[in-house]
Amino acid sequence: MKNLKMKAARAGKDLSQQELADIVNVSRQTILAIEKGDYNPTVNLCIRICEALDKTLDDLFWPK
Repeated sequence: MKNLKMKAARAGKDLSQQELADIVNVSRQTILAIEKGDYNPTVNLCIRICEALDKTLDDLFWPK
C-alpha cells in the first residue's frame, strides 16, 4: 500500500526524498520504496521519520 500520508507530510515540510533520507540516515531509494509501498520500514526508522516530519506513528503509518 502506498504511503501517501508520508509523501504529503514530506512535501508539507518542503523536503525532497534525498533531504529526508539524509535526516533519517537512509538512502533516497529507501524513502522512495516506503512511499511506493514496496518496503516496510523498521519501527526505529518509522520513529525517525515521524520525528523528522513532526508527525506521530498513527499519522503516518497506521491505516485509517
